[in-house]
Amino acid sequence: MNDAYDNLIVDVADRIATVAINRPDKLNALNSATERELQDVFPRLAANPDVGGIIVTGAGEKAFVAGADIGELAGLGATEGKEFAFQGQTTFTRIAQCPKPVVAAVNGYALGGGCELAIACHLRVASTRARFGLPEVTLGLIPGHGGTQRLARIIGTGRALEMVLTGRMVDAEEAHSWGLANAVCEPDQVIDTARSLLAQVLDKAPLAVQYALETTLRGEDMGLDDGLYMEATLFGMACGTDDMREGTAAFLEKRKPEFKAR
Repeated sequence: MNDAYDNLIVDVADRIATVAINRPDKLNALNSATERELQDVFPRLAANPDVGGIIVTGAGEKAFVAGADIGELAGLGATEGKEFAFQGQTTFTRIAQCPKPVVAAVNGYALGGGCELAIACHLRVASTRARFGLPEVTLGLIPGHGGTQRLARIIGTGRALEMVLTGRMVDAEEAHSWGLANAVCEPDQVIDTARSLLAQVLDKAPLAVQYALETTLRGEDMGLDDGLYMEATLFGMACGTDDMREGTAAFLEKRKPEFKAR
């Protein structure tokens, strides 16, 4: 799969796919070509039966993704800027709606589009070197890849506005205290910690994980009554699976379940 991409390194091992943004000389800054590659790889991984979960990270030691490619942004007019934002939103929504769990292993700077990429993932592990920020206002811009919408859903409107309006960076410990990072670890442990977190998920019933992701994430955009209806519907679907029969039988028989994703 690696041969298909210029700006991504993709590896699959032990049911976990690792997707690394590979532009270390540019601090892994996102450009249109990289976003198109991300749009392509996620449906392929979602459809791959050998993949149960996905880790997104950045190549090198300094940056997860240090933002958008400013050289590319500088030449945009109003129409081109809107299309650039739409492309990024489409890319990150594809990640956010992935039916398999996606963990961002934030190994350094996650700024601008990099922060937006991290918050499009379902969970985030931060190195102690990680820095999160949305500095677009310092460039005369606003976040355009979902940052003004997704961040507040994770950390609340007040804290999200503080980041968006001031452009200041948040370190790993503060991100963890705000709920932006699920875990903080030493820099050389960020991938292992992300894999360990994913392994805890992959040990569970795959269809149940898929349904839980769907009802939690889609429910954010619904009223409570509609969200509860969707939850009940997917709960019912889970009750009709072989994995539910296996899981409940294993519990009653005091043994480890063997889930088959059916």
